[in-house]
Amino acid sequence: MKRVFKYIIVCCALSGFTFTSCNDDFMQQDPIQDMADGSFLKTVDELPLYLNQLYDIYANGHGRGNAYDFQPPFYITRGSQIIYGDIFTDNAVGFSNSSGDLDSRMKGIWNVPVTEPNPFTTGTSWASNSNRTGWLWKDIKTINYFLNNYKQAEATASDPSELNKWAAEAYFFKAWDYYMKMVAFGEVPWLETVLNVDSEELYSPRTPRTELADKVLESLNYAVEHIAASGPADGRINRDMANFLKARFCLFEGTFRKYHTELNLQSTSEKFLQECVTACEAIIATNKYQLYNVGDNPYWSLFKLNQNPAADNNKEAILARAYDAKNVGHGTPRYFNMNRGNAAGRYSKGATKNLVDDYLCIDGKPIQSSSLFKGYDGDDWRELDNRDPRLRQTVVKPGEYITIFDRENGIMDQSVNGLKYPEITYNCPTANQTPTGGPCVTGYMFIKHWTNEPSDNGTTSNSKQTALIFRYAEVLLMLAEAKAELGTITNADLDLTINELRKRAGFDFAAYPDSRLTLQNVPVDTRLDNLYNDYVGYIPSPILREIRRERRIEMAMEGRRREDLVRWKAGKLIEVPIRGMKFTPEKQKLYDGSNTSKEKHAPKAVLNADVFVDSEGFIVGYPRSSGVSNGVIRWDDKYYYNPIPLQELELNPNLTQSPGWQDVSR
Repeated sequence: MKRVFKYIIVCCALSGFTFTSCNDDFMQQDPIQDMADGSFLKTVDELPLYLNQLYDIYANGHGRGNAYDFQPPFYITRGSQIIYGDIFTDNAVGFSNSSGDLDSRMKGIWNVPVTEPNPFTTGTSWASNSNRTGWLWKDIKTINYFLNNYKQAEATASDPSELNKWAAEAYFFKAWDYYMKMVAFGEVPWLETVLNVDSEELYSPRTPRTELADKVLESLNYAVEHIAASGPADGRINRDMANFLKARFCLFEGTFRKYHTELNLQSTSEKFLQECVTACEAIIATNKYQLYNVGDNPYWSLFKLNQNPAADNNKEAILARAYDAKNVGHGTPRYFNMNRGNAAGRYSKGATKNLVDDYLCIDGKPIQSSSLFKGYDGDDWRELDNRDPRLRQTVVKPGEYITIFDRENGIMDQSVNGLKYPEITYNCPTANQTPTGGPCVTGYMFIKHWTNEPSDNGTTSNSKQTALIFRYAEVLLMLAEAKAELGTITNADLDLTINELRKRAGFDFAAYPDSRLTLQNVPVDTRLDNLYNDYVGYIPSPILREIRRERRIEMAMEGRRREDLVRWKAGKLIEVPIRGMKFTPEKQKLYDGSNTSKEKHAPKAVLNADVFVDSEGFIVGYPRSSGVSNGVIRWDDKYYYNPIPLQELELNPNLTQSPGWQDVSR
């Protein structure tokens, strides 16, 4: 009989996660064939070997090989969750025809699956994988097996405390798994033993949130106390990584409790917010990290580095996955800029007008109050001018980056290659079209994560482009937000955090003093305040609104937006109409099919066929997707939690369904 938790016998296919600081044979060991009888974990040397398998699971980065799989816990898009996770938020628009990548839960037609599709079954389709809820427990079993057995190696240790650092590594990964389960389900059973078919724990109820969060925090505190103090960003888990995960979890839990008032846990939120502050300050106090600031466009350059953090002199990386393109590589650059024909819909992407409008002007003022904002008219993407410099390092302006790049010669130069405008279409391009980077649904083509490195551009699945999993910029953002939520933030805190990020971005505080954020100089933004009021039902304080803005801008297309909306109880911001650039008469002429020269190439885009616009002329996102009306995606508060598959509820009568989702008859 199938049990509520579907476990597999632990057979370790050791990962290819590249660790430059370790011996060449690290992660190159023969697979361990039999652990079920307890014959493994007998010596100290076997402990890290066992733990190696967890890196490929949790520090997935950009994936490996073709990197075209769904990833847990949400399974909402294929490929690198760092890059493509934002497609299912208000930050980005993906491939938008009725059979494309717009997930069923975004269309409002997600049905609770009967059971969790098995990703290990041969022939499991991508479509069935996308219907998974994240109710998977095999990795927790792998971790619990270690924690239940690692002390068998005590006799081979020079000091019994030597084993603590390996237990700490296991607790780190266990905390990471449960953290993501809490993001997905809210409450889940906390398990500490390796279960078998007769275990009573198979019928465990959900562990109450307060107890579950305390267990996760205890695991993280154990990791912080006992794990190795330092190491390279692409090496084994160390104390800074543990503090980072602790900060991220505590910020999630503290703000979730504060804004989800239906839980009646507001009075307990400060504990977690303060723990977030403590963890961030511990990382800062090491003086090992700094924002990457090399070259003219350091923000863009940060995401295309392709050696390893030490070789790239990247002191912003706290946890990164580095690739060697021999044993382990990935296909992200291929999908980012090499789409052709019917394959182009795989990773089509475009920034929303909503995201673009959030970027301040270079004078530190919102677009509606700055004299530097040029508006949306013409055919030159002028709205991207005079803005926060990160905007044009996130969204390409024609005449820069990929629009003047040629993959064959590896040169980024308009005088050599001419100008290729983004292909604007809601649908997948036909075989005779040659998109410059896949179709851009909104006209705002993402350039963040794009690389012009020939060694990465010419590969299919052996890219070396480094994946930044934890980076120092997020530490600064977490510290600022937690202190603002606690009401303790000072101007010194803002200079340490928000203003450091703005300086790296390229803001000139001397020329534009208002671009330096202080408690006495917070801009008025009625547009953002009205969105919060109309869609969310509350307006954050002005300083908190600016910190949230900074987080959205700095972390765009890094897969953090969905979790932010969930923890702020701001999911209804998804309902802000999805729009793209203004398809002006000048742009219609540009895209009328007559501009086909090398010097000025704009693929034809026909109004009301390839491009649909609203009454003001702005491109409508998802114009022909079922369940989406006039570019409006409906949010239901039940989406704050994933459903539990129905068969799990039938097999375990002690489990309860997530609020608002289809339940079974008891």
